[in-house]
Amino acid sequence: MHDVRVLLIGGTSNVGKSTVAQAVAEKLGFEVLTTDKLARHPGRPWRTPEWEVPTHVAEHYGSLTVDELITSVLGHYERLWPRIEDLITAHATGGSARAGLVPEGSGLWPVRVAELKVPHTAAVWLTADDTVLRARVHAAGRYEAATEGERRLVDKFLARTERYQTLMLDAIGRLGLDRIDAGGRSVADLVDSVLAAVDAQEAIGRSSTEW
Repeated sequence: MHDVRVLLIGGTSNVGKSTVAQAVAEKLGFEVLTTDKLARHPGRPWRTPEWEVPTHVAEHYGSLTVDELITSVLGHYERLWPRIEDLITAHATGGSARAGLVPEGSGLWPVRVAELKVPHTAAVWLTADDTVLRARVHAAGRYEAATEGERRLVDKFLARTERYQTLMLDAIGRLGLDRIDAGGRSVADLVDSVLAAVDAQEAIGRSSTEW
């Protein structure tokens, strides 16, 4: 991989960003940064054996329309972006003494990434068909065993996830950025595709090859 110090991996929720980013980082000897952990925003609205859905999270998904949910999350990412950009810049320009970085998260909005003027930086976005996203969200949220009220929250989260990807794909297409279909592929295969895309990039997120 040619002189890249920061490799950004974006995409909508449940597309596989965290898993692929971890595998890429391990292969490169880089650190991983999950941008979603930099600041709070209502996350996934389903309970697990270790976690109950907070009241404010349930109210967020239960009371807002999909349009309002999108406006809320994009506003959150806009406020978060300066912190992400500072971290990208620090790692990209910190020299060989500082470990490389693989930031991942939905907050890596294509328009902002395309405007970066930071050297030694590359970017790709993972995508998946809506049927793949739906299956993953339903599995994570234990949809078949959920109550009617719990299903409504999962449905709203899924609708926001799909809408986010639609907007993201439009931006990627307009800007000519690299995206990789993550549906039905092994982690090892996706890692190889990510690194091949990065090797071909002549500008942040852009190459002349279809992935």
